[in-house]
Amino acid sequence: MKESYAKAGVDIGAKNVSNRLIGKLVGATHHPEVLSDVGFFSGMFELKGYRQPVLVSSTDSVGTKVKIAVALDHYDSVGVDIVNHCVNDIFTCGASPIFFLDYIGIGRLIPERVAAIVSGLAKACRGVGCALIGGETAEMPDIYSGDDFDLAGFVVGVVEKDKIITGKSITAGDAVLGLPSNGLHTNGYTLARKVFGDSRAALQKHYPELGRTVGEALLEPHTCYYNQLKPLLPFIKGMAHITGGGLLDNVPRVLPEGLAARFDSRSWPVPPIFSLIQKRGNVDRDEVYHVFNMGIGMVIICSTDSVAKLTKALPEAKLIGEVIKHKGARVVID
Repeated sequence: MKESYAKAGVDIGAKNVSNRLIGKLVGATHHPEVLSDVGFFSGMFELKGYRQPVLVSSTDSVGTKVKIAVALDHYDSVGVDIVNHCVNDIFTCGASPIFFLDYIGIGRLIPERVAAIVSGLAKACRGVGCALIGGETAEMPDIYSGDDFDLAGFVVGVVEKDKIITGKSITAGDAVLGLPSNGLHTNGYTLARKVFGDSRAALQKHYPELGRTVGEALLEPHTCYYNQLKPLLPFIKGMAHITGGGLLDNVPRVLPEGLAARFDSRSWPVPPIFSLIQKRGNVDRDEVYHVFNMGIGMVIICSTDSVAKLTKALPEAKLIGEVIKHKGARVVID
């Protein structure tokens, strides 16, 4: 009996079809600075127009949100998720994204599904002027079973050295503003799936509190804050992207020693998805604030003199707290 790669579970022909489907999607994100064509062994980007450029990079994955995508056969939004997540991360220091790479590990390569994921990647990249410069799709049936897959992303950005936002100028008395999330973004899905279940039937259940199915709420794409905040960087002392660890773990990453952020939890509306998780799962208040963003996707710290300017430019922003001197906890939630 003859053996072949396809019989073993890896279909090179399907990968070639996939590459043809995504070629135009990827090419549409390219600028003159991209010097390599789709399909080359590496991506090349010519960096120009900066005096003292500092390259800023980040990598992450969508996590178990991919299980929701598989159950509902909906793939493009997770492509948007990973780009927006990574772009938000590098933007906290003031960097602009210049190129992005993706990695898809998959159990069974179906070209149309890969193309759907890449369409989301390309859409999000175009939205922030970032080139989708390369990627890899690895079919590994011995690692991922059935339709399972994993999605990771890698972003590189650039910022002028003298424009880097470090948070070092933050002082006690500064204001803390919050920009709203539209849901879980890309964190806390293992707990959410435990609470709701992740079968197709469970995810298609309609909840009056949500006004839609829980699957629709859980697949809401991760919000990107780059375009609305970039023009306002001169008024910002520090930013924290609220991802895994919530407000409790992420805000201290930008605060100087001896300072803490005090939040008034009544100052912003908590999306109903979080209250539903807390109620159905009997999850402690401290736990939900440690796992989820609880409705705040990006925290901005500024002087009190800049609050009016920022809130006028950002109608959705809420004044949610202040910076205080504190020797103990770095975050206090009232």
